[in-house]
Amino acid sequence: MRIWDLPIRLFHWIIVLLIALSYLSVRNDFMRVHLVSGYAVLALLLFRVIWGFIGSDTARFGQFLRSPLAAFRHLRHFTQRTPDIQVGHNEAGGWMVLVLLAMLAIQVGTGLCANDDGNTEGPLAKYVGKANSDWLSGLHALSFTLLLILIGLHILAVIAYAAVRRHDLIRPMITGKKRLPAATPAPRMVPTPLALMVVIAAGLAVWLLATRA
Repeated sequence: MRIWDLPIRLFHWIIVLLIALSYLSVRNDFMRVHLVSGYAVLALLLFRVIWGFIGSDTARFGQFLRSPLAAFRHLRHFTQRTPDIQVGHNEAGGWMVLVLLAMLAIQVGTGLCANDDGNTEGPLAKYVGKANSDWLSGLHALSFTLLLILIGLHILAVIAYAAVRRHDLIRPMITGKKRLPAATPAPRMVPTPLALMVVIAAGLAVWLLATRA
């Protein structure tokens, strides 16, 4: 059964590549590349938020976000080896998605106002003042460290699900498909062209921010 649409899968793996590019570019002082990478992350983040309301069933926040108590109950029974019949994110995974998206928002938000005390600054740095820009630059660096920690926890969780529960979470995010009981209702998939339109609109908004601000 197809449980992940192509836009969500592309978003997931492209974000992985962009985070790596952002890290390598700033480490090697390729700040122009770092800026472009940050703009790309922002455009994809805007797309993901919009897609979380109008996209396929498994992409919608309302479908996979449950109460914190439900997430706790799920984790409490983590060691029980039961068949993987989950369509989309489980109760705990949904909260991990939300936290990662929030940290990405903090990362790009502070980056828009950051500076490197050199020739590079975010498009909004001049509007917040040098002192605030310097403070946000420090927060930008700190939030990236926190983002890497969250990514590490996410990877450990995927490994733990494979080792303890025998649930393969990686293959469905690559192929989009998963073996499920025949009686499982299939999630509704929104056509990919709509996602392309959202990406173009998000990219245009970020381009206007980068060139007009």
